Amino acid sequence: MSPATARRKRTGRARDALLGAVGVLVAFAACEALSRSGMVRRAFLPPASEVLVRAVELGGDTAFLNGVGATLEAWATGLALACALAIPLGLLLGSVPAAGQAARVLIEFLRPVPSVALIPLVSLLLGAGSETTTALVTYACVWPVLFNTVYGLGETDPLAKDTLRAFGFGRLAVLLRAGLPSAAPFIAAGVRIAAATALILAVAGEILAGFGEGLGIFIAQAGMATDGTRDVLAGVVWAGALGLVVNLALTAVERRLFPWAPEHRGSRT
Repeated sequence: MSPATARRKRTGRARDALLGAVGVLVAFAACEALSRSGMVRRAFLPPASEVLVRAVELGGDTAFLNGVGATLEAWATGLALACALAIPLGLLLGSVPAAGQAARVLIEFLRPVPSVALIPLVSLLLGAGSETTTALVTYACVWPVLFNTVYGLGETDPLAKDTLRAFGFGRLAVLLRAGLPSAAPFIAAGVRIAAATALILAVAGEILAGFGEGLGIFIAQAGMATDGTRDVLAGVVWAGALGLVVNLALTAVERRLFPWAPEHRGSRT
């Protein structure tokens, strides 16, 4: 890639970041103006500055941080379990057509079932606590990782596989030497998508379940309190900030591990 193209890419990313920051500032100013002007009652929409101050204050609250830690623990555990299940299964289904055909009906049956619909059943089986959130996160995150793995294997260069077979490599060796490296960027993208899904579901599952500890529990309890809107929105700010940090971190890891991927070419030039 030429230096000019690399500069254009860097300029485009800087412009996108600037536009994103401008959007945040505009939304902040609009919320502040609506609340302080009296157009919207403060009980429904507190000033954005007060919400931001409360979010900062929560950073020094040990009980709140313990809840955030419990949510992140359930998020990380569920995501790790989903990857441990989905990646080997995706490699199997993508490399053995008969297995993929045999499992298609079951997968298409289970995939549309929303994880939140399983909260009563999982709560009954596992009881209150992080185990319920972890199970729900695992179920939801399996699908993006699984389908990205299968799709990535489908994009493997046939010439590379034929060359390895011509040199006497077996199916497993071809999978590990050609299929897995080809699918790796797709798997990483699936993990990044699943990570965002996992965080959303971890918080939403805690809110709907209404028991245990976590960021979602804090938001749910604040929502039932008198004048708790500020705390609810402060908790939402924390959830959004965590999601942004996770996405930026995983995107940076993708760029470092797979610089040859089309969407990352030139990003390190």
